[in-house]
Amino acid sequence: MAEGLDRLLAGRRLSPVQRRIAHYLAEHLHEAIFLSSVELAGRAGVSQPSVTRFAAALGFAGYPELRHALRPLVLDRGVPVPVDATGERARLGEAVDAEIRNLVALRERVLAPDSGLVALGGALAACEPLPVLGLRVSSGLATTFAYYARRIHPDVRLLTHGGSELSDTLHAARRAGADWLLAVVLPRYPAEAVRGLELARKLGLKVAAITDRPGVPFPADVVLDAPVGERLVFDSHAAPLALAMLLVEAMADAAPLRTQARLEEYERVAEQHQVFW
Repeated sequence: MAEGLDRLLAGRRLSPVQRRIAHYLAEHLHEAIFLSSVELAGRAGVSQPSVTRFAAALGFAGYPELRHALRPLVLDRGVPVPVDATGERARLGEAVDAEIRNLVALRERVLAPDSGLVALGGALAACEPLPVLGLRVSSGLATTFAYYARRIHPDVRLLTHGGSELSDTLHAARRAGADWLLAVVLPRYPAEAVRGLELARKLGLKVAAITDRPGVPFPADVVLDAPVGERLVFDSHAAPLALAMLLVEAMADAAPLRTQARLEEYERVAEQHQVFW
């Protein structure tokens, strides 16, 4: 039964609300196939239009068609045992397993001769200033990257707000000599971030993007992709985070003397001011 539902969901980019519906179906399919769209919405804790949009996202004309396709998954195999706490723990474990597979996939990308990670690390290490962009959900990963990159790079400029502030900072970075923009653009791709990348290209900046897949609907000269976890209500970013830290390492390796000097200075200042407990 789970395999049949997984086939329907395979390759679909679901919103957080749609994932709640999918999770409810996975755990209560033997009941859900007899529910109306209003009843399913109430059980899953979403609105009735969300159920309709979920059915459309899976390629069905409406919820009745989806329910018709789901019924054989249950009726042809008998009524399953209701999911209990053990089943819920198993689902969380499967999410961790999916992240492990994502990390293995990242390892294969990094080891590939054409990964471009080392070359990009050298280019970003030489870029002063280095603007780093990340909006909405991507702001956390961009902030983490910038936090560590500042330990080894003299001028990292973090951009986590859109609008005129983003435009002003990109213009200022370009005037100051920047020739690259590193952008973290994870699903769902914010329209404001895409407009920022387009502006960066117009200003003459080359764009390097940390994202979730090689084929992306926005401009980028270099794409570093690492899959995100999609088993939970919200995406998890273990592989993109690992990729970001590998890029920091490549930057450090590209300028070893500067890296050593800056890290030693940071440790001296941190000890002097008792920064860490």
